[in-house]
Amino acid sequence: MKLVVLIIVAYLLGSIPVGLIIAGAHGKDLRSIGSGNIGATNLARALGKKWAYLCFCLDAAKGLIPVLAATFVLSSPPAVKDLFLWLAVGCAAISGHIFPVYLKFKGGKGVATSFGVALGLWPYYTVCSVFALAVWVITVLIWRHISLASIAASITFPIALVLAIMLKPGWDFTDLWPLLTAATAIPLMVIIRHRQNIKRLITGTESKVFTK
Repeated sequence: MKLVVLIIVAYLLGSIPVGLIIAGAHGKDLRSIGSGNIGATNLARALGKKWAYLCFCLDAAKGLIPVLAATFVLSSPPAVKDLFLWLAVGCAAISGHIFPVYLKFKGGKGVATSFGVALGLWPYYTVCSVFALAVWVITVLIWRHISLASIAASITFPIALVLAIMLKPGWDFTDLWPLLTAATAIPLMVIIRHRQNIKRLITGTESKVFTK
């Protein structure tokens, strides 16, 4: 019952439109600015970088906090059945961000919240998320596309987990296959949410950062 409550709370917490609230506090409707997305990237266009950083951190916290709470409920180390429950809490938070009940299920792309979930799933996802973050930073610095960086990081994440399972003593695919399944499904959902960005990347019309 505790985990059921956590799943519901995780979804409701994930549904909080942080970017929209910050923009609204400044008298702006983020959905009518730039790409119309309610995430940190579009908020940077509307209000500047410092508010975008705050939005990213708060969106990540929407994924991190429920997963950390679930960690205290599960057995240690978690059994396979516990991994499903653990992941359910994280997926609920991500689903809340992408399909928020407060905005008629029209939300963001889930990158920051997914990152928060990954950080909280220690140690399995945490190390992989650091590698994915490194790829994200390098991609932004080279090509200056936030969307391309998010897609590259999403692809990196399951690859990093596969390598970790192969190299880490005591880790094997038989026990950790639920984590690998989610590590593939969640990035795939993030990439699908970027389908319009992919079209603009192909046509060369996608906006860049760090440019005048």
